[in-house]
Amino acid sequence: MSDTKMLEQIERYLNGEMSLEERAQFEQLRKENAVIDSQVVEHQAFVGLLKHYGERLDLETRLNAIHDEIDVNTLKEELMVHPSWIVSMWRHHHSKISVAASIAIFAMLSTLFFTGKFNNKDSKYLELRDKIGSLQTSTARINATNNRILNNINKSDKPKPVINPGNFRGTGFALTSNGYIVTNYHVIKGADSLYVQNVNGDSYHAKVVYSEPEHDIAVLEINDSEFKNLGAVPYNFKKSKSDLGEDVYTIGYPSDAIAFGPGFLTSAAGFNGDTTAYEVSIAARPGNSGGPLLDSKGNLIGIISGKQTQYESSAYAIKSNYLLKAIQDIPSDSLKRKLSLNTKNKTKSSLAGLSRTQQLAKLQKYIFMVKVY
Repeated sequence: MSDTKMLEQIERYLNGEMSLEERAQFEQLRKENAVIDSQVVEHQAFVGLLKHYGERLDLETRLNAIHDEIDVNTLKEELMVHPSWIVSMWRHHHSKISVAASIAIFAMLSTLFFTGKFNNKDSKYLELRDKIGSLQTSTARINATNNRILNNINKSDKPKPVINPGNFRGTGFALTSNGYIVTNYHVIKGADSLYVQNVNGDSYHAKVVYSEPEHDIAVLEINDSEFKNLGAVPYNFKKSKSDLGEDVYTIGYPSDAIAFGPGFLTSAAGFNGDTTAYEVSIAARPGNSGGPLLDSKGNLIGIISGKQTQYESSAYAIKSNYLLKAIQDIPSDSLKRKLSLNTKNKTKSSLAGLSRTQQLAKLQKYIFMVKVY
């Protein structure tokens, strides 16, 4: 769909011009496509600003008209000589003065609302671990299915296994081809057991081999006999700093389906000036925590970890050099397999030179949903 047609659809959606079926389809599209969801949010904010600006112009016009009707200089002279004119002025002009005051108050409140200052709550840092809201429903379904299995245990049809969706979920990505994965510490905090699920829906048991709460990093190892080697990881792990304005993106699991989130690097410091993180203009959602942040050349430059509560497209990512340091700090006796990353800046990532669509197609099998129980 072209940008013009998409804009028309967004305007119809925001103006309530869609049928119930069209609206349901569009809302599903928003859930599945982070880019479109971001476009809707940004367009809604833009329309709000235009409306606010129009109200300001209208206010100015009405105040000028009121001012033209009142002879301020004559009024001033008469008031100085005859103070009782205050009463007369109020009797003759109280409706106009009331309108002017009301419009001024409305304009002030609108300004406070659109700037976010109307809300006394300060913007906060939100970790993007996703709580599985349907846990109770899913558990009930599992119990019902188990009962059916027990009732039909002697039948020849083999029942399909039922997989608990977990308590929380986030995203993780491969460090190596042999089963080492990294995610955020806050994603796996308090876990009794962990599973990682690939883009094909295959789940593998995993365990934590190293965690670093200070920098919100956790390294997992897939310890499942069903797991097969992934093949060479296509991205490099960048040691040097990235530049402001760089085209960046993430890919992860804010929902059951893998999702792409584009953006730009907007600051070399994270929340409240945190120098261990970048700020990026990506519409990250719960479930994106632990996802990779990559530049246009396919270099891994960070790990998505959180966002600001008051700004839809202001997310944060831990810088890749803190990941590299964490891996160096892993005790050797904690690793059963070799953990070696491609950090050679002279060696091009196998994603370099590919279109974004080709990069995403190549990346998907290295990105996992992390399910926490």
